[in-house]
Amino acid sequence: MPGLIGTRLPSFPVAERDVSAPRGSFPAGFRWGVATAAHQVEGGNTNNDWWAWEHHPSTPCAEPSGDACDSWHRWPEDVALVADLGFDHYRFSLEWSRIEPAPGEWSRAALDHYRRLCDALRERDVEPVVTFHHFTTPAWLAEAGGWESADTPARFGRFCEVAAGALRDVMGRACTLNEPNVVATSGFVLGLFPPGHADLGAARTATGHLVAAHRRGVEAIRAAAPGVPVGITVSMTDYQAAPGGTEQADRIRATHEDVFLQATAGDDFLGVQAYTRMLIGPDGWIGPEPGVAVLPMGYEYWPAALGACLRRAWSFTSGAVPLWVTENGIGTDDDGQRVAYVTEALAGVLGCLAEGIDVRGYTYWSLLDNFEWAFGYRPRFGLAAVDRSTFARTLKPSAGWLAAVARANALAGRE
Repeated sequence: MPGLIGTRLPSFPVAERDVSAPRGSFPAGFRWGVATAAHQVEGGNTNNDWWAWEHHPSTPCAEPSGDACDSWHRWPEDVALVADLGFDHYRFSLEWSRIEPAPGEWSRAALDHYRRLCDALRERDVEPVVTFHHFTTPAWLAEAGGWESADTPARFGRFCEVAAGALRDVMGRACTLNEPNVVATSGFVLGLFPPGHADLGAARTATGHLVAAHRRGVEAIRAAAPGVPVGITVSMTDYQAAPGGTEQADRIRATHEDVFLQATAGDDFLGVQAYTRMLIGPDGWIGPEPGVAVLPMGYEYWPAALGACLRRAWSFTSGAVPLWVTENGIGTDDDGQRVAYVTEALAGVLGCLAEGIDVRGYTYWSLLDNFEWAFGYRPRFGLAAVDRSTFARTLKPSAGWLAAVARANALAGRE
């Protein structure tokens, strides 16, 4: 929101927040934004593990990322989209492999690029929310063992120190790792992300190193950029136990979510990222429930998941860490379905606020239709379509709708 950028956001306890506002209104100071990630929009990130993964002969990826949305060059257009829609923050990520293309070799040009992005956002009264690792790891680090290597947390800490030092006076909030639980599960159990393992032991090792990397990152960012709030984002799912599935659901939550929620102690915030639910039976996920719509990525249309996951995060952390919705959205070709989904998801946020849960803001995924990892460009999460030949951005009706919700700070029809 205008006037907030250039100052540190206030920190306030739940008791001081206006949670008694009308049912359709969000508290004064509630924040609205959109998100992207470097590899998904920049294009040409040839020096990381994902580029190699996309081009491997046995890759599970539908297609390579290629030029993506060409945001490395067209980032001023993206800044203009965010600002013109009236959102007050933009969450994006740094591409580690551009900033440190070889061990200990730092690219001043890459750091200056991200600084220009932050400066341009602030000039338009948009807060830069910087994610330091969003799934991609430099090729040289992957070759040295990646997240299975005990050296990686320290290397990540050093990267955070250098990058945060370069952006210390222009970034508004910092996220150390994006969905490290997805990195561990998809890369070391399901084989869908690099390095493509199906090894529970390797997954446990990677999980431990990701947790350690987060703690190293928090320390490094706080030292290099004092006063910048630091947290982590966790992928959360509304796991619901089907008959006989209670123990398995508890086990999945413990290994997939709880270990990272526990790592938030002392952080400035926790980013909750939720999209759907999963029904869990004795042997794991039993698939979508008959009669419930299934989206292009194979999971259920279940907007109530956001409220459920916010409640679980708040309960698990005993309310010790403020919550932000750092990702929520829907991959669909039906823009009306997008509006319906987000409407229901935001109704869940309103319910959480009414219960006294400290939710500071909502960040929609994503600003642009972009590269959705192994699914390629088929899932369309964007508020703006991107022409795959010209890279022209075209706003969808849902963009104007969500912008109006943000301007009103209220969900129409829920007063």
